[in-house]
Amino acid sequence: MKLLLYLLRTSTRNLLLVAALGIAGGLASAGLVAIVNHALHNAAARGVLLLAFAGLAGVKIGSSLTSNLLLVRLAQKTVLDLCDELCQRVTATSLRQLEQIGSPRILACLTEDVAVLSAAIQAIPSLTVNAAVLAGCAIYLAWVSWVASTTMLVLVGLGALCYKVLLARAYTAIQLARNGRDTLFGHFRALTEGIKELKLNRQRREVFLREEIGGTAEYLRHQNVAAMNQYTLADGWSQSMFYLLLGLLLFALPGLGRISLDALTAYVFTALYTMTPMWSIIGALPVLNRGQAALERLEKIGLSLEADRQHPAPIESCCDMNRLEFRDVFFCYEGNQSSDGFMLGPLNLEIEPGEMVFIVGGNGSGKSTFVKLLTGLYAPQAGEVRVNGELVTEETREQYRQLFSAVYSDFYLFDRLLGLSRSEVDAKAREYLAALELSHKVRIEGSTLSTTALSQGQRRRLALLTAYLEDRPIYVLDEWAADQDPTFRRIFYTQLLPDLKSRGKTVVVVTHDDRYFHLGDRILKLDYGKVVDSWRSPVEGAGPVSSDEAGACRTIC
Repeated sequence: MKLLLYLLRTSTRNLLLVAALGIAGGLASAGLVAIVNHALHNAAARGVLLLAFAGLAGVKIGSSLTSNLLLVRLAQKTVLDLCDELCQRVTATSLRQLEQIGSPRILACLTEDVAVLSAAIQAIPSLTVNAAVLAGCAIYLAWVSWVASTTMLVLVGLGALCYKVLLARAYTAIQLARNGRDTLFGHFRALTEGIKELKLNRQRREVFLREEIGGTAEYLRHQNVAAMNQYTLADGWSQSMFYLLLGLLLFALPGLGRISLDALTAYVFTALYTMTPMWSIIGALPVLNRGQAALERLEKIGLSLEADRQHPAPIESCCDMNRLEFRDVFFCYEGNQSSDGFMLGPLNLEIEPGEMVFIVGGNGSGKSTFVKLLTGLYAPQAGEVRVNGELVTEETREQYRQLFSAVYSDFYLFDRLLGLSRSEVDAKAREYLAALELSHKVRIEGSTLSTTALSQGQRRRLALLTAYLEDRPIYVLDEWAADQDPTFRRIFYTQLLPDLKSRGKTVVVVTHDDRYFHLGDRILKLDYGKVVDSWRSPVEGAGPVSSDEAGACRTIC
């Protein structure tokens, strides 16, 4: 089973030690059953049996205590390692694949699947102990009477086949329920992010709660009930087979004269003793089934725990960027039933160090996709990206991304300045907060922002503060000024951007503010995924390009 393979890969020594202790405890339990049975029928050897009883009891208690202590540590370590592993997988997965998976499914994996897998992992050691008890008792019973043992094996085999069919049906319902949880997480996200719109429209709110959340919850209830019904039937079947076996031992085999009274007593006593471990194993199977479904779900969305994690090369300090080149770069969004897809490219352009480039174009022209390609979040599906003449490959893409500090249109603002040394923060943060007109609103305490509960425009300024402190060679600002008031928008274009340029930074700005286009060194216009125009700023004295030059520019760009 994949779950056991994952445990062996991550905690081999501890798991094997817990399993060994469990087997020792289980065999000791089976030995105790045999000693008790012999003591009931052999009074002459009670002295020897007493010593054996004491020894096996000591082994059983000692192995049980030790395995339980190890189990607590193993379970907690495994859960922490599992969370770390999944987070590592998420950060190592390409942005495009994460977008296709969707945040609700990822959140369901990081919450639902971690809980399910941790419960399944904690059930494995106790399952080992109980399986060892049953195995030891089966060996003892085979030694007592091969006839009764053969009868028992036949009945157990038939019972196991039917039990497996019922479990398979339950497993199908579990997988359907797990898929439904992804949908429910999506509705929960809509509930929290769209709460203002839901409060403003009663009809929308009622339909959303009734059909979206209520309908999905009802589907989950139906699938969970279906799974538990199958488990209940399987449990009832197991009990029926157990009592059928007990009835055959008590009433059928003695009548045939094929089993002695001592052997019959041993069988009945052992059967009653093994009831607890047997029901424990049966009770653990639904938990293991859910764990298996969680693992398969992770594999299905591309976060397999079985794949070898790729360790990227160490990140060196950001080098100076002399030239960035796009050569016949293409990127395409796949179409579906509701859309025809979108293709960006071919892109052929060069960005020189210290250059300020404005990216313009209408909605849907490909500006955001271009920014993701530029910063290395998307890998080109065709063509080449080169830095200083060196080709950017999958092996060097992580290093390439370290050239950029970016504030995306859908940026996320962390409440801590992560990845920055205390000296960097203390030396520069006050200066930048004053330049961004935030010093009266925000303080930096250690590496933590005193607040992020600000307007969207002010939050975007804090995101720019983080980019300033990173001090990378290239700055990419996607619609940064969209949420700023006219006064600070003017400050952004006339003071902040020129300041970055004067420090030798390359600046790429996605903008619609045509009144400030003259401040850029170069303007690239995108339309339907292609660069349809490119011109130099009049500030440099070049003026708008002629029609012939524009045609040549379109060919190049």
